[in-house]
Amino acid sequence: MRVEDFDYELPERLIAQTPLSSRDESRLLVVDPVAHSLVHKHFRDITSFLREGDVLVLNNSKVIPARLYGEKMDTGGRVEILLLRPSERPQTWIALTRPAKRLRLGSKIRVGTEADSVIVEVVGVQGEGLREVRFETDEAVTEIANRFGEMPLPPYIHTTLEDKDRYQTVYAQNVGSVAAPTAGLHFTDELLTKVREMGVEVHTVTLHVGLGTFRSVQVDEVEEHEMHSEWYEVSEETAAAINRAKSEGRRIISVGTTSLRTLESAGATGKMVAGARETDIFIYPGYSFRIADALITNFHLPKSTLFMLVSAWMGTDYAKEVYATAVREEYRFFSFGDAMFLTRRAPVDGTSQV
Repeated sequence: MRVEDFDYELPERLIAQTPLSSRDESRLLVVDPVAHSLVHKHFRDITSFLREGDVLVLNNSKVIPARLYGEKMDTGGRVEILLLRPSERPQTWIALTRPAKRLRLGSKIRVGTEADSVIVEVVGVQGEGLREVRFETDEAVTEIANRFGEMPLPPYIHTTLEDKDRYQTVYAQNVGSVAAPTAGLHFTDELLTKVREMGVEVHTVTLHVGLGTFRSVQVDEVEEHEMHSEWYEVSEETAAAINRAKSEGRRIISVGTTSLRTLESAGATGKMVAGARETDIFIYPGYSFRIADALITNFHLPKSTLFMLVSAWMGTDYAKEVYATAVREEYRFFSFGDAMFLTRRAPVDGTSQV
């Protein structure tokens, strides 16, 4: 498959630059790939499409304000440090840096203000702008990021986010992501309470969103693309709840592609296995889904691995039709945009069941 096969036309004006005033005011496109039917709703109407006994799976990863700015101590040059994940050494993280060429081994950067700052030293050099950096302080790096950092908004968002909480889900708990699991941004505490009162089980997994979110597909053939590894964890409670629901024929509804990738990684045999692991799962057309029965997700970038995932769910041609409808109806796209609720499609052949 060629990457070009997953392109589509998107007017720039439809790329949402700011979140709506209320999370659940966003629009919801309900898609039934079997009947080829589309229903236009608002996200607060999601309860109309859930039923008692469903299991809703949320990714509770919390975003670090991971983008730090500082200056080189020898030249005063401005430096950007995007924290990606902790390294094995204490107080040391792997980071994406700019300008990378000027940050050699031993380079030191001052982050913060004259009155309150911390020194960061480059202690390792990797390819593609990656550096291993050590914070010369005993303070937790996540606390330093909370004090000095900015939310690492995607490059297609050109505005400043005044309220950092709007780039967090209301149920975010486990710190570690450098981008939000954006499908969950539409839920409010009140809406989740209503969902639970309906008899829907709500469970969480954790997948820390990493470098792959910021990298476009650079190859021509889909099969040649390599996904970056991301850490996930599934509790015994969540695994047992999902396995029980599957055995009873109840639906598993994934909130977001990160939850979906976690479910499919931990459930590769068709049964969920608890534990903490790394995953580099790449889902594109031809993939056989084993766990999820429905998916809540935002609209994704053209030629992205996430649009390929959606195409695996409902077929590439139909995915393009759905997106074309969303463009005509002027839905808001990407991280701060609107959402879709996707049910299952029929199998394309005897081997691929979604």
